[in-house]
Amino acid sequence: MSQIKPARNHRNGQFSRRDVLKLGGGLLGALAGSVALPKALLKPEGVAAAAGVKSAAKASIQRPVYDEVIPNKHLAGTDGWIHLPGDPRPPYFPDNMTPDPLFNTYIFGYHDVSGVAPQDLIKFKMKAQLAAPVLILEELEPYYLKLTNLGLQLRPDLIDAHTVHFHGFRNAIPIFDGEPHSSVGVPIIRDLTYYYMPRDPGTYMYHCHFEETEHVHMGMIGPAFIRPALNKTLAPRKFVYNDESTEYNREFYLCLSEVWLEAHWADSHIQLPEWSDYKPEFYLINGRAYPDTIVGNGYRDATGEMVGPAGREDLANQPVTSLITTNEFDQVLLRVNNLGFETVTMTLAGIKMRVIARDAVQLKGRNEEDLSFMTSSITLGSGESTDVIFEAPAYQGVNGVGQPDKYLFYSRNLAPLNNAGWAGKGGQMTEVHVFPRNDSITLPDQTEPNT
Repeated sequence: MSQIKPARNHRNGQFSRRDVLKLGGGLLGALAGSVALPKALLKPEGVAAAAGVKSAAKASIQRPVYDEVIPNKHLAGTDGWIHLPGDPRPPYFPDNMTPDPLFNTYIFGYHDVSGVAPQDLIKFKMKAQLAAPVLILEELEPYYLKLTNLGLQLRPDLIDAHTVHFHGFRNAIPIFDGEPHSSVGVPIIRDLTYYYMPRDPGTYMYHCHFEETEHVHMGMIGPAFIRPALNKTLAPRKFVYNDESTEYNREFYLCLSEVWLEAHWADSHIQLPEWSDYKPEFYLINGRAYPDTIVGNGYRDATGEMVGPAGREDLANQPVTSLITTNEFDQVLLRVNNLGFETVTMTLAGIKMRVIARDAVQLKGRNEEDLSFMTSSITLGSGESTDVIFEAPAYQGVNGVGQPDKYLFYSRNLAPLNNAGWAGKGGQMTEVHVFPRNDSITLPDQTEPNT
């Protein structure tokens, strides 16, 4: 009869030197055995062949080809230059590194390269746009956004990745969330196609989430919104949410941001700003400061290059106007988001606004009761959005026959209403122009926002 040996006592769970040597020898043997394995066993094709799987079965497996997806929008991340109005403030403004005196402030940003051939993408290095191109999605329709990182022409020493973070998008898949600490960033000369299935209508925004304090402030920001399915059901009427009470006639998005001149100068001069000293001098709407906010739109030509408004080529990289134009009695939608670091209060003087949503959530109670409210001012913290609708007042003709009535939409804070201390009005201010309803002056229907 065999004798059962008692369990070895490892000194209260401790290993002896002999035990450690034995364990190490076993691990070395296992490692040597794994190296000696035929490489074919490490390949799926070899495993399939060893199992007798026919080659026809392999051909029958249909895998999606990721690169064949045609994106709804293709953005390139890079650097560039913009124009801001104001008197010189040496040494930071105008920036003496500018390659063209039309431009005076260095930025990071995105550029729309949709439809551009791969071999031509590098031509758009140093052509960043502020604010970035708007993303317009439709509820329950897949949306593909491709991001290519072209690198920074003025700062080749910075090998930063870029991402697109769809700020506020519910239940984002981590790989498509654009938050690189738990996902991935896009290295230089690489690209990634993001996939979204939009389910929640409303006003959002997007930004780069790599070194976000720097990249967001430097200009990698843009507006985004999701249109409701109700628009198709009741076309050609337009709604903000799947609720007929949110119907509107004209639509404008207003992206608020700031410029701290020292930070922009430091990035162009290979310096590091002290972010705890943050004190912006310029406050922008859609990348412009008043009075440039009311200059007309630029446009993207057939080659993908940006062209400035007539007579204002210095605004080529800031192509979107903030001028709000409407006919009397129209319902006007303002999609306002704040991608600056400071809290902003915006006032529409002389016209009441109805706040219908905040952060892409319609203001309704648990029993679907309407919680929208009337106000003359809205306050937005950093990263917040607000949807408001106002009814354009009756035309008064106070500025002369054929001239629109004018109202101001502006920040109530004193600092944002000047351009780096420059005399006169500036900063986060734009105008509402109300036209009469008659055959000669009435504005045509909008074909896209901010027109």
